[in-house]
Amino acid sequence: MKTLNPPVARVLKRLHYPLEVILTCVRWYVAYPLSLRHLEEMMAERGVSVDHSTVHRWAIKLLPVLEKAFRRHKRPVGKSWRVDETYIKVGGQWKYLYRAVDKAG
Repeated sequence: MKTLNPPVARVLKRLHYPLEVILTCVRWYVAYPLSLRHLEEMMAERGVSVDHSTVHRWAIKLLPVLEKAFRRHKRPVGKSWRVDETYIKVGGQWKYLYRAVDKAG
């Protein structure tokens, strides 16, 4: 398992559930349209007893820290793009061909 970002590790330090459970709950809460009570039921089906308010506290504590950590690794996107459109013959039929190019080519 990878080492955690120090600010993320600091937030997770005092939490009493396994790291996998906490991160799974927070990820599912953010990634899918699930309510906290649905997450509570889903974790109960997997044998983990966790209250919906606990999942909510995890989300409140972790999401700002995780957002900062992920934002640092976000790749920059060029400000300028050029789009080329041409009409070519493919297999006897005329088709449009689009091509987008950034500053680097």
